Amino acid sequence: MKNMRAILMLLIALVAGVAAVVSASRWLVQQSSSSVRQVVVAANDLNLGQPLNGSQLQLVSWPAGSVPPGSFQDLKALEGRVIRTSLQRGEPVLDAKLAPIGTKGGLSAVINDGKRAITVRVNDVVGVAGFALPGNYVDVIVNTNEEARNAQNSNISKIVLEKILVLAVAQQVSRDDTQPKVVNAVTLEVTPEQAEKLDVARSVGTLSLVLRNQMDVADINTGGATKGTLLGKTPEAPAVKVVTQTATRTVVKTRTVAAQPARGNCIGVLAGMQGGVECF
Repeated sequence: MKNMRAILMLLIALVAGVAAVVSASRWLVQQSSSSVRQVVVAANDLNLGQPLNGSQLQLVSWPAGSVPPGSFQDLKALEGRVIRTSLQRGEPVLDAKLAPIGTKGGLSAVINDGKRAITVRVNDVVGVAGFALPGNYVDVIVNTNEEARNAQNSNISKIVLEKILVLAVAQQVSRDDTQPKVVNAVTLEVTPEQAEKLDVARSVGTLSLVLRNQMDVADINTGGATKGTLLGKTPEAPAVKVVTQTATRTVVKTRTVAAQPARGNCIGVLAGMQGGVECF
């Protein structure tokens, strides 16, 4: 009898333990499912200007409390969208990194509003030995002939554009590579006014690119460098053109006439048939 009671108590404890385990597991599953969300991330490395499709994306579980703003939970919502910046594998796809809906792929998708893309021809020296990569900022220098009477000091080099974003080098727009690339063309992002200025600059002289720090936003207004300033010579004073006008002069000739002596008291003198006047 005592053995039966012991066995019954063991069975009751076993059933209660199983029920507790099942209840705890269900509670944990519910809690875990409510604390994570599905977020769309890049399945592999993606370059800017590249259209998205299902094979380039995947869904991963993400903690609900740290889901990035602007993320997506549906793969179909990203079909055909174009990214404006490079994405690494496993990086969430955010709306801020996408071009507007309907934008086609390519370089035009990454040009900011109000800006234009212009390509300039460079060589290994002009292109900063290949270190002017997409995403870097450069200054543009033009070397041209200045209008001056002294032909020996007419050459001048001056910075005409500052803090210009490099969009692409040759046909590459990836901003993840840090290796220098010696190319023959660099595409720059400029405003319409800067595009006009750059087109005039390359038509009147030769262009050079100056790589600058990405955090340096200061504008520097220089006067340009000439042969005279390079050698430390004092600039010559500009020649002054003197215009001489011939005035018409009227010459007035005068004649000095001796003044008649002042007369004193005079009397008439009669000598025979002749008469006269005597003054004293």
